[in-house]
Amino acid sequence: MAPPRFTRFLLVLALVHGAGALIAQPSPAYHVPSIEFKPIAPRTYPRPVESALEAQIALARRGLSCGPIDGIAGAQTASALRAFQQSTGLRVTGSLDDATRAALLLDTPPLIQLALTAENFERLHPLDKTWLGKSQQAALAHETILEFVAELTHASPRFIQALNPSTDWNTLAAGRHLTVPSIALAPFSSQAARLEVRLAEHVLQAFDTGGKLLAHFPVSIARNVEKRPVGELHVTVVIADPNYTFNPETFSESAEARELGRKLILAPGPNNPVGVAWIGLDRPGYGIHGTPTPEHVGRTESHGCFRLANWDARTLLNLAWTGLPVTVLP
Repeated sequence: MAPPRFTRFLLVLALVHGAGALIAQPSPAYHVPSIEFKPIAPRTYPRPVESALEAQIALARRGLSCGPIDGIAGAQTASALRAFQQSTGLRVTGSLDDATRAALLLDTPPLIQLALTAENFERLHPLDKTWLGKSQQAALAHETILEFVAELTHASPRFIQALNPSTDWNTLAAGRHLTVPSIALAPFSSQAARLEVRLAEHVLQAFDTGGKLLAHFPVSIARNVEKRPVGELHVTVVIADPNYTFNPETFSESAEARELGRKLILAPGPNNPVGVAWIGLDRPGYGIHGTPTPEHVGRTESHGCFRLANWDARTLLNLAWTGLPVTVLP
């Protein structure tokens, strides 16, 4: 009998944990069973990836997002693999086959040691549960250090916990080091010449002037079919760390929204409803933006906008510009 899914996940972690470590200082910008890690011999780089986890990290470094890194080869990892295979002329299978392993290289160890700083902890702040309360906060920051580290490293919180099984997350303090995925993104050769959203596949891709794939992201689309704007659009504004105008008419399912009856302005921050980026489109009320719940991206649907994980939204900020064409395909 095959081992349970989570058991296989733990076995993958045991294989990669000894792959090497560097000290990384995080940018000031805006529980799990015990695991036994066995050290392995030092590795030579570059080398082909050897697991789903290493594939997710290697793809993330290339701007091909698998959603939250978790070491499990799910649907979003398969989608990113298909994008990589198509862009490199490989047979498109969506699986980590031998040809894909040979082409998808790791230049440096997949895991590093992240040094936590006092500033990381100083920026944390509880998030009010109500819209009115959120509107009265100076910033909609991360609530916990686990949430901060997971977003910083493009990973699922549960996976970060699994990588650090002896960590007491309630007493964690500055000066501690955590094992995390190493996902430093290589600089892009250019800004995007066009974006393409494929609704049926729940993906957003960026291409250069020659048609080369620059980036690939899972995306959430509108719940209602009539709110999905198929056709040609253009970017009208690109804003990092935006505030958010809460319109109660958009949240008719919320009892609080119905009672408020007025708009509210919410401060910027990773827990802002549009996350850390707003890329407005030339259809009123529509845009591409981040979200504080990356685990839902591509799996749940929005009120109308195109929603990315915060880290993918930040990546797209580097590629987008006013006037950028956006093609939305069924």
